[in-house]
Amino acid sequence: MKVTQTVFAGKLPIGGGHPVTVQSMTNTDTADAEKTLAQINALHQAGCDIVRLSAYNEACVKAVRVLCDRSPVPLVADIHFDYRLAIRSVENGIHKVRINPGNIGGAARVKELAACLKAHKVSVRIGVNAGSVEKQILARDGGVTPRGMVDSALSHARLLEKEGFDSIVLSLKSSDIRDTYAAYTLASQCSDYPLHLGITEAGLPEQGTVRSAIGIGALLLSGIGDTLRVSLTGDPVHEVRAGLQILRALGLRKDRIRLVACPTCGRTAVDVQAIARAVEEELDDIHEPITVAVMGCVVNGPGEAREADIGIAGGADGAALFIKGCPPRKVTGDLKTVLVQTVRDYVNGHARP
Repeated sequence: MKVTQTVFAGKLPIGGGHPVTVQSMTNTDTADAEKTLAQINALHQAGCDIVRLSAYNEACVKAVRVLCDRSPVPLVADIHFDYRLAIRSVENGIHKVRINPGNIGGAARVKELAACLKAHKVSVRIGVNAGSVEKQILARDGGVTPRGMVDSALSHARLLEKEGFDSIVLSLKSSDIRDTYAAYTLASQCSDYPLHLGITEAGLPEQGTVRSAIGIGALLLSGIGDTLRVSLTGDPVHEVRAGLQILRALGLRKDRIRLVACPTCGRTAVDVQAIARAVEEELDDIHEPITVAVMGCVVNGPGEAREADIGIAGGADGAALFIKGCPPRKVTGDLKTVLVQTVRDYVNGHARP
């Protein structure tokens, strides 16, 4: 993974080889501090590291003070057009600002904002979407291109750099996965700023999660990316769960059980789905990076189960239970309960083959 420079959202580091963080955004009215705080807490409980909120008028900015005082995670103010809202948000305790310096109106305003950011040690995400590339770049390229998105982001960054400010994170999101991948790859080659990954307007949770996993996952596998948001329509808690699943699938978060389960076939001798579901739901409180395998028959089952920390392979009259590669023992009865209890015993140091 490319090591970028480190910036901070509050006390949380982004970039510099630190763990990839998961972000989301509230969809409540920010001015309603209690409702917004409830959603922030729900996102935190789901595992969110950073939460963004819209600050589009003075009522929202006023609520920022209350939200920052009570939030369990760093907060980002999403600002467009009015630099005064950004300054007021910073003065009210916001930990990070999402802004495009090019759309707040002139060098004097950028200078004033940069001075405020430096004084309060607040970082900025410069977010360029396919729909926000400058007109002159669109004219130059004949439309939206990965190069145009990168040039747009870096031109915004230079406005802040001229004022001696470089606590910057870049994002270059498109709803097109290939364009997004190309833009981030190019940005990684051109800059050492941390990169905020995402596929913008990815859609409803099912389709959007797949599209995001492809785009974000491909970049992370290439060593690109320091923080991410899975942009889904609806309850933002789904975004957090999807983001964490992407990181866990890539081995970048090792804070939960890794479940291996066969897809089942005509040879399946046990209820794989029910057993796997029990492992997933009943053991969600275990934060150990152990692998649990649930296999349905004797073809690939024993091999896969033996490779896991704990594994079960179904048979005609029960199942074979494997613990850390040791010779198996036969188990019968309620296999869900047997496996769940064995995993708990293993985590507590009590399980024996």
